[in-house]
Amino acid sequence: MLTSKARITAIGSYVPEKKITNEDLERMVETNNDWIIQRTGIKERRMAKENECTSDLAYMAVLDLMKRYSKPIEDVEMIIVCTMTADFKTPSVAAIVQGKLGLKKAGSIDLNAACAGFTYGLHVANGLITAGLNKKILVIGAEALTKITDYEDRTSCILFGDGASAVLVEYDDKNPSFLSFFLDSKGEAGKNLYATSISEQMDGIDLKADGNIVQNGREVYKWAVSTVPKGMKTVANNGGISLLDVDWFVPHSANLRMIESICEKSGYPIEKTLVSLIHYGNTSSATIPLAIDLAVKDGKLKTKDKLLLFGFGGGLTQAGLLIEWNI
Repeated sequence: MLTSKARITAIGSYVPEKKITNEDLERMVETNNDWIIQRTGIKERRMAKENECTSDLAYMAVLDLMKRYSKPIEDVEMIIVCTMTADFKTPSVAAIVQGKLGLKKAGSIDLNAACAGFTYGLHVANGLITAGLNKKILVIGAEALTKITDYEDRTSCILFGDGASAVLVEYDDKNPSFLSFFLDSKGEAGKNLYATSISEQMDGIDLKADGNIVQNGREVYKWAVSTVPKGMKTVANNGGISLLDVDWFVPHSANLRMIESICEKSGYPIEKTLVSLIHYGNTSSATIPLAIDLAVKDGKLKTKDKLLLFGFGGGLTQAGLLIEWNI
């Protein structure tokens, strides 16, 4: 099992007020409510205001965390924001959040692993704390994906939404949260899910260069369904338990049909799977913590429950993490 001296001690979330329902999308592109639900399981998603950026969503998630858990954060030493929709190339979203919170002792970095970002962020936070470099870290998954969504592409615009969730990770060598992990990448398939920035070519292939998300859904689906079940079993085995001993599976909420296929192939019951996509859509790095927080609010999680988090997406990247819930 993984040596860890870090524990998740609080969680908070924020989603914008504006909803985009399937009926709204019917008026924008050639689609309908039944078709969307049948293929994705999504009923609605949230959209940030025109002047509301990823940093605003992240900041509000931290305020929610502070309100609900009465946790002092003035001694936070690092802020890690996991996002693919940063406000600027620089400054980082994390630096903007640090400024908004007025944290005088906190370093700040953004981490971009797309839909696997939050799980990677937790992995990095655990490493920093266990190594003795930090004692208190904010890890935030935040995305404003509607700002880079092509609302003329009927296959992708039905998926994406905006939202943020934050956790506080603190030094605790008696009741650590982190039990095992799994990381994997397939960069040669990155052209199947991208959003352009500077380069307009990948592997000699011209890319659609408007900055919006472009996805080959069929190829991403095939990759996830064929590889995630193996990764799930690796994470559980590395943690010294069988997959069926996991209390809750928390995958990236990309598509409910994809998650159902992953559960079927892995033999894990869909009934013990936590998702956030039904009302929030695919929020990339925010889907996993949003799903966890929904379960917290619904009273589903118990102390000592074992959660298997598994992010997968752009890169293509994967990150699995087995944690023990000790809030």
